[in-house]
Amino acid sequence: MKSKALVVLSGGQDSTTCLFWALERFDEVHAITFDYGQRHRIEIAAACKVAQLAGVADRHEICVVGDILHGSSPLTSGAELEQYTDAVQMEATIGDRREKTFVPMRNALFLTIAANRAEALGISVIVTGVCQMDNANYDDCRAVFIRVTEHYINTALGHDHRGTPAICIHTPLMNMSKAETVLEAIKTSACWEAMAYTHTSYDGKYPPTDMNHANVLRDAGFREAGLPDPLVVRAWSEGLMDLPDWVDKVAAAEYAAWLKKGAGANIPLTSKK
Repeated sequence: MKSKALVVLSGGQDSTTCLFWALERFDEVHAITFDYGQRHRIEIAAACKVAQLAGVADRHEICVVGDILHGSSPLTSGAELEQYTDAVQMEATIGDRREKTFVPMRNALFLTIAANRAEALGISVIVTGVCQMDNANYDDCRAVFIRVTEHYINTALGHDHRGTPAICIHTPLMNMSKAETVLEAIKTSACWEAMAYTHTSYDGKYPPTDMNHANVLRDAGFREAGLPDPLVVRAWSEGLMDLPDWVDKVAAAEYAAWLKKGAGANIPLTSKK
């Protein structure tokens, strides 16, 4: 029997890594991206481009749920993003409190809908890029939340007593540091190329120069891994930003040249299917 998986694809670094992780382990991979009224459409456009690079565009759904998630998160409201000087200062500032970009019940909603799609498609594996090591205090990115969610999904679908295949939620990055996720991404050249077209910045802008939580965390991960961020190299090669001082410009130029020859250079960034 053909093995199948459904990946929750946001268009960001972690979900893209998980998409290529799934492609190496399952015969047929589907992806789902959620349009939930987020302020920045570039996230959805990035997900579409990544899906094309991964060869799953024909199995990629953009699920429009509308502006139903309320809260004070800058991702769905007009609230200002918190700014940091570096990763150390960011961690000290956030401490044990919930990160201000947290959107209440977002992952619960996404995984519930993903379970519906998985059940309809005959898929028993959902893959999501949540990670409890990001020091962002996202309560719905913890392993305990995933296990409870998995339990209620299978209870709701009757898999707990009917003897039918249970849905399993895979979280490949759950206990990885950001640097370890970078090293996971570079394992396949296709994933590394796709990384150049992901979108992480909470301000919705390219290039990623703002010092918000997502950008600071991403930069710290690539810095610790000792590898230049493909997204930053792409922006640098386009004359849009400077390279970090620790990145070798000769190596970056060689990578930029390789990137321009890749498939991604010929795929437009658009959220239209």
